[in-house]
Amino acid sequence: MDYSIGEFSKVTGLGIHTLRYYEHENLIIPLRNASNRRRYSEKDIAWISFIKRLKATGMPIKEIKKYAGLRTEGDATLSERMEMLVQHRQSLNEQIRQLQEHEAMLDEKIAFYRQEIEGHQEDTP
Repeated sequence: MDYSIGEFSKVTGLGIHTLRYYEHENLIIPLRNASNRRRYSEKDIAWISFIKRLKATGMPIKEIKKYAGLRTEGDATLSERMEMLVQHRQSLNEQIRQLQEHEAMLDEKIAFYRQEIEGHQEDTP
């Protein structure tokens, strides 16, 4: 099945302006029909989902563009693409570790306040 840009926008949740920007930046290269209208496929849906996931996990657009370029080059770039994802995962794991430290600090502060509040309630007749 293929989709017009409007249909693809609805399916992916991305605005038409964003899809055109992605095309301009060579993140996605839709096929064109005989009337030169963009036509998107199920593979394009999967690719956009992956781009959205990379963005959601904090990969910079510059890196996503590099990954997209490598993807366009084909199987000869599999190792390089995998290495990019391994490095991104390491960065993500570091962010998770830092967030867990922040969460632990907040948990300590919340526990302190709970203890203080309970102590004040016991002192009040």
